[in-house]
This record gives sequence, C-alpha cells and structure tokens, in this order.
Amino acid sequence: MATGTAADRAELPGLPVTLADIEEARQLLDGVIVPTPLDHSRALGRLTGSVVHLKCENLQRAGSFKVRGAYVRMAKLSEDERARGVVAASAGNHAQGVALAASKLGIKATIFMPRGVALPKLQATKDHGAEVILHGNNVDEALSEAQRYADESGSVFIHPFDNADVVAGQGTIGLEILEQDPEVDTLVLGIGGGGLLAGVAVAIKEMARRQGRHINIIGVQAENAAAYPPSLAADAVVPLSHVSTIADGIAVGKPGQIPFQIIKELVDGVVTVSEDAIANALVFLLERSKMVVEPAGVVGVAALLEGKLAELGIESKHTVAVLSGGNVDPMLMLKVIQSGLAAGGRYLTVKISLRDRPGELSNISRIISETEANVTRVDHSRIGGSLSMGDVTITIDMETRGPEHSEQVLGRLRSSGYQPIVQH
Repeated sequence: MATGTAADRAELPGLPVTLADIEEARQLLDGVIVPTPLDHSRALGRLTGSVVHLKCENLQRAGSFKVRGAYVRMAKLSEDERARGVVAASAGNHAQGVALAASKLGIKATIFMPRGVALPKLQATKDHGAEVILHGNNVDEALSEAQRYADESGSVFIHPFDNADVVAGQGTIGLEILEQDPEVDTLVLGIGGGGLLAGVAVAIKEMARRQGRHINIIGVQAENAAAYPPSLAADAVVPLSHVSTIADGIAVGKPGQIPFQIIKELVDGVVTVSEDAIANALVFLLERSKMVVEPAGVVGVAALLEGKLAELGIESKHTVAVLSGGNVDPMLMLKVIQSGLAAGGRYLTVKISLRDRPGELSNISRIISETEANVTRVDHSRIGGSLSMGDVTITIDMETRGPEHSEQVLGRLRSSGYQPIVQH
C-alpha cells in the first residue's frame, strides 16, 4: 500500500505502466471512444458533505470502460498477430469491449463466457461480431479455457486486466477526470482484477506529483469477492477459493500481477462493501441520478453511502466515484432493486401464522392499510411441516416509507396479537 503522499516523493517508483504510456493510449483512442461526462451528484454531496461527481463510464461505447484497454492492446498487435485473431474471456464487459475493438480493427474475435452469463451481455457480444463459447461457472474458469484455446490455436490472448497496454488504456479515464474536475482530491472506484484501478492510479498520482499535491485513490471490492485485502496484507497475490456476488463484473478471485504491483505502491486504501450496500447504491443511482448502472459499477457509490472514506480517516472536499459500467441483465435488475429497497427499509416481507377462520386475512389487511403501507403480494398456505391442523401461514410483501415506517407496521401487527416474522 502507498506510504506517504505522491507529492512527498521525488518520482513515482518504477512501474510497468507510466504516464507516457497512458498519454500514448489516449492518442490511440481518439475517435474510438467517447469522453464520458462527469455528472454532479447533489444528493451524494448532501449525504457526504463533499462535492461529489460521477464519472459516467456506464455511458461509454459498449456500456463500460473495458473498450479502452481492449482497443489499445489490440491496436498494437502486429499484422501477423491480427491475422491469427484474438481470444478473450469475460462475464460480459471485457467481452463486449474486445468484440467492439475487434470489429473496428478488422480482427476475428473468439470470446469465452461463463455459463449463466447475463443474456443481454451475451447477445451484445455476438452483435459486435464475435464468436462466443460458453465454458465454466465463473470468469476464472473461462479465463483458463481461453488461455488453453490461445495456446492451441495461435490466437492472441487479450487478458481483461493483467496486461500493461490494457492498464494504460483504462488509465485514460484518470486523465479525463483531472481535466473535468481539476479540484478532485479523492477518487473511489471498483476493483475486480485491478486493471482500471491501476491505470487510473498511475495517471492521477503522476499528475498530482507534478502539481505538488496529493489525491487519494480508494479501491472498492464486494466483500464476497475481495482478493485484494489479503493480497496486500501478504504483499503477494493471494487467490480466493470462492467468490459470490451480484457484482459479476468484479467477481474475480485472483488479482492480476501487473495491477497488483501498481496498486500496492500507489493506492491509498481498499475497502469492501456488502451485497445489501451494492443493491442500495444501485437503487439510489436510479432514483436520484436517473442512472442505469450495473452492480459492479456502483460499488464506489456504495462505499460513499456506507461512510467508508470516514473509516479511512479521509475528509474529501471534491470526490469522484467512477460508474464503471451499465450492462445489467433486466432480470437481475429486478432482483437487485427489490434487495436494495429491502436494505433501505422500504420493502418489507413478513410471514404470519394464524387460525384458518373467516376474517383473519381481512383484519390483517385492515391493520396494514391503516399504517399506510402498500401490499404488493400475498401468499396463503394451508400446507407446511410446521403447521397444525386448522392453521395457515400467510406471507405478505409490502412497500414502506423506510425503516421507521416498517417498525410501525410491525408494531401494529404485534399489538393486535399477531407474531410477524420478517423475511430477508
């Protein structure tokens, strides 16, 4: 982990990616990508006490930042390498980035994606002209198969994050941010394998050093897919045995060697956020910023909402959170929205056991109506291992105005003689 500030050191340590590499990458990307907007979030500003901007890479071509690194890597291939084609593996965003870059460069692309990949990401990758092969149950298994395929076929393997050209391409986001918000003092962004964080860190830290100031760079991982904290603690890449998160874009169990080398030198902190926090952040962005962002893309906002900067002792005045992608399966979106509402205390599900007699359901409905909660679903069951003859169980889903309102509903049910059990 970084020690001291970038301004304190005469120069950045020798790293596999330099600011010059990122500036060259930016030239290669001219006319290929779109410089994405920096959106001012007043809602986040009120909650954090900082001026907060959102770097909207969810509006990038192919729906995420990934096309930057993929194009830079592939634009540097020799004619012989281009003729052999490229192969990659991804849960979606890198796949689309490689497929789009390949179509622009006239290169044949074969993409391995894990089984169960979101259908919109699968179809979008095919629509860009790539051949898609489904393999494995996660990104790491697809990566291994893609590497084997490259060895056998002679195709050039385009790694999603563990390559210097890829990291340099992602780092161009850092240059844009500094131009759009010269006063930024803290950046918060997600980490999967680490390519985005590493590239942005090189760009930001070197520019800050030249300006004689310090800019905080904070990485965020889903707590159920967080390989960087143990790796940084061990000062070596430590793979996870299992990852499980709704943020499929950062569900990576092993940091890249090149990103890890950069991140351990330059990044000021790595924090984790829960699944509930991710879901809550996604709903927050939908409601307050009118932004459709995938779970992996909202982890920076989740960290801000959870007060992670304060936990690190950082008092930011100008904060930027990177929304890294907007490719989300509509079915997953439905589940995440419900989870986010529940995490925010605005969606309540209760199970109630009662005697099977006329008027009971009507009475419960009346109580809920009087508390002004809105019932969205009722399930009525007379069968169950825990039910006695003459008993029924009802499960009720309802919308509430927040945690206090939920407690009011539960309190009224209890005071009326019922024993509601909250379902999570």
